[in-house]
Amino acid sequence: MRLSPKARMNRLFNKGGCLDVAIDHGVCNEPSFLVGLEDMGKVVDTLVAARPDAIQMTYGQADLLQARPERDKPALVMRIDMGNPYNAQRHRVMWSQLQNYEDPIIGALEMDAACVVVNLFMLPDEPELFRQCVENISRVRADCNRYGMPLMIEPLVMLPNDVRGGYQVDGDVEKIVPLVRLASEMGADIIKADPTANAEDFHRVIEAARCPVLVRGGGKEDLKTVLSKSAALLAQGAQGLVYGRNIYQHANPKAVVSALMALIHDRVSGAAAWEIYNHG
Repeated sequence: MRLSPKARMNRLFNKGGCLDVAIDHGVCNEPSFLVGLEDMGKVVDTLVAARPDAIQMTYGQADLLQARPERDKPALVMRIDMGNPYNAQRHRVMWSQLQNYEDPIIGALEMDAACVVVNLFMLPDEPELFRQCVENISRVRADCNRYGMPLMIEPLVMLPNDVRGGYQVDGDVEKIVPLVRLASEMGADIIKADPTANAEDFHRVIEAARCPVLVRGGGKEDLKTVLSKSAALLAQGAQGLVYGRNIYQHANPKAVVSALMALIHDRVSGAAAWEIYNHG
């Protein structure tokens, strides 16, 4: 019997959209990602007070959120895979694997997660990495069906490592759309997609997905630019955002969350969101 994922999906989209703050960066083994995440208990305290829709974490840190007594705390999105594509220097062997291959979503069920998330990497000249991701998703999809756990797939098209280091977002809509379509074909309930270089092309990603699409933040940028780009992507049909470093590495995460929540739920302009941030 297949359980419906609707109840868990409602936790993420109970206001029609979703801001998911990603703080699962410890699995990347990249020191620069950990700036601002040194004290995870304090980070979770700050984010719960900021009131995003969801916080994205791994099993080993999820108790910091789920042990809290608040009934209206953000939903938990659990990262259940890990890999090594984010370091500045390319590794001799690139890999991605589930954190628990035999029972991949047991930790998410134990922690009462609203969703699990798995990568679908498309890196230049790394077909084996891509195959591993497809295998991971295939393994997880069956358990998600069985237990009514929504599956968020994260299709990532990255530039060659020697362009800017750390496998940065490519942004080419002609590459992003086919990979998003593949995620849809594999049964994604939610897709966390790269932004297209031209925001006006992002409607093509929405059309390929056929499920709610959240925009991936990627690297840290000037906040005013982030808000403007986010507004443009939301206008193309995205139902929310998954941002990490642009929130937790900022001096005032609560004000950033307030601005992003206004973009998603009130559909304010980028300029209006900037004003909300400045008054936060």
